[in-house]
Amino acid sequence: MNYFSSDFTLGILGGGQLGKMLLTETRKLDIQTFVLDPSAEAPGQFGCNRFFQGDLMDYDTVYNFGQQVDVLTIEIENVNLDALEQLENEGLKVYPSAQTLKLIQHKGNQKDFYQKHQIPTSSHQRFSDASALQKANLSFPFVWKAARFGYDGNGVKMVRNHHDLNALPDTECIAEQLVPFTHELAVIVARSASGEVKTYPVVEMEFHPEANQVEYVLCPARIPVDIAQKATQIALQVSTAFAHVGLLAVEMFLTADGAIYVNEVAPRPHNSGHYSIEASYTSQFENHLRALLGLPLGNTQSKVAGVMVNLVGEEGYSGEVVYENIQKIMALDGVTPHIYGKKQTRPFRKMGHVTIVHANMNQARKTAEEVKKTIRVISKK
Repeated sequence: MNYFSSDFTLGILGGGQLGKMLLTETRKLDIQTFVLDPSAEAPGQFGCNRFFQGDLMDYDTVYNFGQQVDVLTIEIENVNLDALEQLENEGLKVYPSAQTLKLIQHKGNQKDFYQKHQIPTSSHQRFSDASALQKANLSFPFVWKAARFGYDGNGVKMVRNHHDLNALPDTECIAEQLVPFTHELAVIVARSASGEVKTYPVVEMEFHPEANQVEYVLCPARIPVDIAQKATQIALQVSTAFAHVGLLAVEMFLTADGAIYVNEVAPRPHNSGHYSIEASYTSQFENHLRALLGLPLGNTQSKVAGVMVNLVGEEGYSGEVVYENIQKIMALDGVTPHIYGKKQTRPFRKMGHVTIVHANMNQARKTAEEVKKTIRVISKK
């Protein structure tokens, strides 16, 4: 099929920042794209050929959108799966498949899946609602996760005592055993529609202690070679089990004794791969596109050490966004900001990221610290 400068159409469910960055690659190759997103302000509306505003959880909206495209992908997991299944039954190529999304969308199903496939993960219990969880009399601390609709640290809480337990939302959930980890790692696996598979180098994630959001992503991770190989093998095991097409970001915990446990996955471009736009031979977004279309996958190795800093709304500020001191960080060597195009900021909302590249990881990390201290995402007075 001729994908380039033709009538071929790629549909993307979701027009947030991931869609916006994917559209950079479709523009580069002149691939026609349609985007569906509920927000009139969606950042992805500007890079596509046609933008449709609509509810991603509504059957008719998703089904009708899918009927207009040749291949359908996602940039967010929370979409109507019945519509995707029907489109697949009618012969549409949907990547990742409705079956893969069904396993991943629901945190309980995802954890059960790991156990079924002998993938190392922390032990867990499933609960229908808050009262069932409270009656279970679990020992503290444990990790609470909403079964559905969690994102960017939302829908995940550390439960240390009865006060934390009583403050949880009344929703279907899982309780996970706490893993005493020393590092949080991630590996992105690209799997093509034609069966080709490649992995990106292991990255290390440093988290904000309160917001449960990634503050820094470092590539390569500062871990021994044998641990990196082990993490990569586990990521490939997870990828094979899910049989996804496109990207799969596999997030893992590393413990002091060298054990690795899978935390969760995302079947799409992921925050842990944003560094790749500047630091890799082929960005995660380009390889996602190549994978969907069955094109040869690009080189996943890094050209240079990369650190990514997330730009999130500062506490105490809501309203029209201002990026304070952005000129100062752009004066630093190897610094590239990515502004997502969200007009309104609020505390901890993801508004952009900054990539820092350098031949030396220690220098890249040092500059990242300076970037983090200097730029502020605030609002107009």
